[in-house]
Amino acid sequence: MTELKYKRNFCITAHIDHGKSTLADRLIQKAKIIEDRQMKAQILDNMDIERERGITIKSQAVTIPYRARDGHDYELNFVDTPGHVDFSYEVSRAIASCEGALLLVDATQGVESQTVSNMYLALEQDLTIVPVINKIDLVSADVERTKKEIEHDLGLDASKALLVSAKTGEGIDDLMEAIVTEFPPPTGDASAPLTALIFDCHYDEYRGVIVHIRVKDGTVKAGDTIRLMGRQSEYKVEQVGLFRIKLEETQSLSAGDVGYIIAGIKTVSDVSVGDTITTVAHPAAAPLPGFKEVKPVVFSSIYPIDSNDYEELKESMEKLKLNDASLVYEKDNSLALGNGFRCGFLGLLHLEIIQERLERDFDQVIIFTAPSVRYKVTQAGHETLWVDNPADYPEGKIERSEEPYIDATIITPSEYLGSIMELCRMKRGTQKNMQYLDEKRVELTYDMPLSEVLFDFYDKLKSYSRGYASFDYELTDYRPTDLIKIDILINGKPVDALAQLCYRPSAVERAKTVCERLKGEIARQQFKIAIQGAIGSQIIARETVNPVRKDVLAKCYGGDVTRKRKLLEKQKAGKKRMFLAGEVELPQSAFLAVLREKEDN
Repeated sequence: MTELKYKRNFCITAHIDHGKSTLADRLIQKAKIIEDRQMKAQILDNMDIERERGITIKSQAVTIPYRARDGHDYELNFVDTPGHVDFSYEVSRAIASCEGALLLVDATQGVESQTVSNMYLALEQDLTIVPVINKIDLVSADVERTKKEIEHDLGLDASKALLVSAKTGEGIDDLMEAIVTEFPPPTGDASAPLTALIFDCHYDEYRGVIVHIRVKDGTVKAGDTIRLMGRQSEYKVEQVGLFRIKLEETQSLSAGDVGYIIAGIKTVSDVSVGDTITTVAHPAAAPLPGFKEVKPVVFSSIYPIDSNDYEELKESMEKLKLNDASLVYEKDNSLALGNGFRCGFLGLLHLEIIQERLERDFDQVIIFTAPSVRYKVTQAGHETLWVDNPADYPEGKIERSEEPYIDATIITPSEYLGSIMELCRMKRGTQKNMQYLDEKRVELTYDMPLSEVLFDFYDKLKSYSRGYASFDYELTDYRPTDLIKIDILINGKPVDALAQLCYRPSAVERAKTVCERLKGEIARQQFKIAIQGAIGSQIIARETVNPVRKDVLAKCYGGDVTRKRKLLEKQKAGKKRMFLAGEVELPQSAFLAVLREKEDN
């Protein structure tokens, strides 16, 4: 068993695409815990979606051995974390299991918004931070400018910044030595009562739930009876071990170790991330401070295309929940689409990932409704409701509506400043601060409603800045808003799954957009189809899908005009009867078109 002073626990954090997963690959390759023929890019990213999109979604831990220049053998536990703002919850959990953080900065892009927010997450946990400048092999790398940004924007000592290329392996030896010399060893007492923090878990269909833990004090081994202090549930440990790409069984885990426990736990919902594990024989006096509970910010409903597939969808959701503790859902029902689920997500990327996993991993054919945020609505009798589903919006007099606001930070090259400020103004943003970080980059801070960021803000920001602007946000508070519900009517019948909650001055434009999109998706019938947007009984937008008409006059090549008129009147009466009895089938693409605001631009 490795002594405490020869252990190091650290994480790799950075803005998205700054090279965390590639650096993790080089550390693993250097440690030779996997044969070269088995080595592949993004080895810790084990989901297909992660590989295809080139992003990390779940943080992954791994233990590697390292012989330092002083001749001692060290055990390095590190966690590769996601960079996208939607998964910052994953980052905060990973950071809590470490003593140090490698803060990666791209030598071509410099310090960006998630670099700053991840540094603050690490500082909150009192981690030792070592800045690392990556991608120094690129022609466009500007190391001196990046060092200035590290000094100016982050307040870190740039002289200690390590220069590496995660792609070529340059500088990796010095980096591994710095991990040993710069990061403190973990503290703890292996003989004290067991306290271990659960920082993640995943489901294995053969072994049940595999719990990822960081042992603070004490020792745990197979055969021990453990207690989850939050839930007061008890289990017998079947196996403990370390993460070495695959799970590697060991005799025990003791103070300072990061590893896993298998104890016959049936579902992930039986385990709370942030809970403390102790032993029944020698229980700890108090649990460790856990994590903030995950709070979804974007809500949408999922329905199966065929209502007979509801049970299959239910099973798929339960299985998905086993590996994604941040997914929140409950049963929902729609007149148009039948039974489904109302889900809460950490952001739009999270929603996209869940949709893709349901379709690819579980072969589900599903419809998502338009995403919404959670509003606070006070009725005339002073009863306060939380509304995230347009179907739950109360009828009758509303005294006050409030919507969530965010503190948005945008870092952009100064030449795109004007168009980005105009974009924020269009999205009801109020500028709080503008600061020139250097002669070329500006940091903007805005107060902005979260609902305005939901649809196309991120895409417009990227197109306005040619991909150079970076965006980060955090929820602040709720503020009064003028909220109304837009109903979408097809031939006079409301379709509840297309209803939306909206800021009143934007309602007409939003309703027009939805009606236009639906017109392009609904197939023409033999009768006229009216698509309308309404607030209560007031129609605010309309589009018409013209009927398919048979040319009944084709055989009339002469004769009296009354004969032609008679045929047209007969056709008109038939179409009227069809209109009264006809049902309009809404294709899946019609629901998706309402979400697809990106393609308009």
